[in-house]
Amino acid sequence: MQELKGKKAVVSGGGSGIGRAIVGKLSLAEVTTAIADLQPPSNLPTNVYPFTCDVTAAPAVDAFFTGVHEKLGTPDMLICSAGRGIHEKLTEGDPEKWRQIIDTNLMGALRLIRAFVPGMLEADHGDVVLISSVSAGQAYPYGGVYAATKSALEVVAETLRQEVLPTLRVTVVAPGVTDTAFFRNTVSGFHTAEDIGYGTISADDVADAVLYALSQPPGVSINNITIRPTAQPF
Repeated sequence: MQELKGKKAVVSGGGSGIGRAIVGKLSLAEVTTAIADLQPPSNLPTNVYPFTCDVTAAPAVDAFFTGVHEKLGTPDMLICSAGRGIHEKLTEGDPEKWRQIIDTNLMGALRLIRAFVPGMLEADHGDVVLISSVSAGQAYPYGGVYAATKSALEVVAETLRQEVLPTLRVTVVAPGVTDTAFFRNTVSGFHTAEDIGYGTISADDVADAVLYALSQPPGVSINNITIRPTAQPF
């Protein structure tokens, strides 16, 4: 990961799960990293700066942007990993809960893109990574709202790629069932990684995929990575 040494990154959802694993890998690669999370962890490496930030709230994102620029300046990498799940039937679910998912999974990433990407363009280099899901484009019962946010996120990613090329690279990483607290923290639902029955990949596996994309030579873009348990059929 010598290519990443000395760079600066922003990671939303960096306090747990896939985001935390990405932060750990970046730290080991000697990347100075700012975390945006509702509950940032303590006891972080000295090159990681935690910020309490709700990515669904414009004032919180504005404050995070200001704090990052005071500590790091313009980042070289923006990694949007903050997300929540929901498992509800469309004819019975709670629209206010749906709004929480849309605000976190989609609007949160859009707010961060709007905040940080202009500076990255001005700096004439950078990477944007969006953590999606194999659920994108995959309709399944009780998963409509969650899958819709990830489908929309991938459209945003491709739109952004076209708008910022050749200056910035844009990567979508779409994990399958991952061994994190994701299912325990869904807004509503009853699934666990175990009862889905396909096995799991680890958060570190996903983080390795992210760093693979980031460590490519400047003229090489890895735009889409799907990573899942071998037994997972979709």
